[in-house]
Amino acid sequence: MKVLLGVGGGIAAYKIAALASALVQRGHAVRVAMSRDAEAFIGRRSFEGLTGQTVIVSSTQIDPDGRAPHIAATRDAEVFVVAPATADLCARLASGVADCAVTLAALAFRGRRLLCPAMNDAMWADRGVQRNVAVLRAAGFQILGPVEGWLAEGYAGIGRMVEPEAILAAILGQA
Repeated sequence: MKVLLGVGGGIAAYKIAALASALVQRGHAVRVAMSRDAEAFIGRRSFEGLTGQTVIVSSTQIDPDGRAPHIAATRDAEVFVVAPATADLCARLASGVADCAVTLAALAFRGRRLLCPAMNDAMWADRGVQRNVAVLRAAGFQILGPVEGWLAEGYAGIGRMVEPEAILAAILGQA
């Protein structure tokens, strides 16, 4: 299977490296697109080392074969996973904003799409966030989580991104 991972700019981004590794170890081809804020949490070289593929970071990027990867990767992939999907990234996706590699890919992708929200519990409870998630669900995104657990703020609450194993199971159709 060919998987496109859209990595958002949240602390849970490090977990997506584990997901990329698990997919590759199972023989799946993985390409990563990173939002403009994702590299504040994990470097693109981590994903390039794990996947053997150049990370997609801009609309002007060109692969060695002459293709624009933010479009080519969406044609090649069978599933597109956006994780962690921060409140900001959910809002941009729901609004159709195309200002980073992840949102550009989301607009062009026509296959199965998974969204894994990850944010503070107060943000998750916000009406605007809930409206955006409802818009994304109506647009065909399968929403995974968030779950109760330890948050980056130092306490437990709803908003924690589902674990990589749960995302892997959903990708493989086992969830």
